[in-house]
Amino acid sequence: MTEPSHAELARVVRDHAGRLAAALVSLVGDFSAAEDLVQDAVEAALAHWPHDGIPDRPDAWLYTVARRRGLDRLRRDRREQTKLALVAWPAEPEPDDRLRLMFTCCHPALPRAAQVALTLRVVCGLTTAQIAKAFLVPETTVAQRITRAKRKIGDAGIPYRIPDPDELAGRLNEVLAVIYLLFNEGYLPSDANHSRFHDLTDDAEFLATLLHQLMPTEPEVLGLLALIRLHRARAAARFTPTGEIVQLPDQDRTLWDHDAIDEAARLIARAAALRRPGPYQLQAAIVACHAEATHWAETDWSQIVVLYDMLLHLAPSPVTALHRAIAVHHITGPAAALAELDNLAAELDDYHLFHATRAELLRDLGQHDLARAADERALQLTANPAEQHLLRQRLE
Repeated sequence: MTEPSHAELARVVRDHAGRLAAALVSLVGDFSAAEDLVQDAVEAALAHWPHDGIPDRPDAWLYTVARRRGLDRLRRDRREQTKLALVAWPAEPEPDDRLRLMFTCCHPALPRAAQVALTLRVVCGLTTAQIAKAFLVPETTVAQRITRAKRKIGDAGIPYRIPDPDELAGRLNEVLAVIYLLFNEGYLPSDANHSRFHDLTDDAEFLATLLHQLMPTEPEVLGLLALIRLHRARAAARFTPTGEIVQLPDQDRTLWDHDAIDEAARLIARAAALRRPGPYQLQAAIVACHAEATHWAETDWSQIVVLYDMLLHLAPSPVTALHRAIAVHHITGPAAALAELDNLAAELDDYHLFHATRAELLRDLGQHDLARAADERALQLTANPAEQHLLRQRLE
């Protein structure tokens, strides 16, 4: 038997640690205790798997070890004897444990930024660095938010459960934000060492589907699920066999999953019929404009600009304004788009796509030296190897 490499071991452990934490919180009712049990199970795996090989069901192996360690701890604590008698450990974690934990983390008693950061770290297994990248804030800020949120949950005795129907709306926006950020991290990872993007996009679609089953008439849930499916429908054409990015104008549209695109369009139509527009519905509609165009030249840019205007009205964001400027480029030309983009410089100077987009516009205007400087700045700001390769190609 070939011994697994360190990188392979680390990947498998990382893939299952978040799910294990969600299952354990449901059983022990405490974040710190659950994290200790996860750490015990991970240490056991790293001790045994290099020699014994990775088991067929790594999740079940880790869960069994954590379960045994948890029972041992309860037995050692005489004060917990009554609790031990009441705990009924299932053979496997429940499939929707993570959804319950997401609603726990997104309790309104916590600040919104802390809710999302805690959920991404504990439930989804993203690193503090990845979360900081998503929020465009320092890692120390994210770490502090997570620590304070855990303490608040313990001190306030926030229960681990799906909220009652009248409580769902107050937590929905944050749960949607977590799933959306999880998908984004999987769709195009923010760091060079992050290799499990397919698993993360799977997780995001799974959680969005569970949320839709829980709230079937919530239009923003429909919108997010449609958005995820539209992006995944184009996955087969996004990269070359060697991992290089294929930009949208150059993608082979015959490789797109047109059945999934049609299904997503039906989800968007169902959401629109509910007459409660929201950011995820509008983002899905924008992606649908791209996905439903037979060729790049047939893209309805005017409709896309209208949708971005609606999105900016509902959820103002400099990143959304950046994407609107890209759409404007295809209608009125690079000069008008660059003028809009330059208004965002103060807010997006540390965002690589701002500089990469600016470089394209400058190149179209014949300002090649400025375009090169913008591409160099973009290259400094991204750790994603596929994006780095694309930027290096431009610079060459």
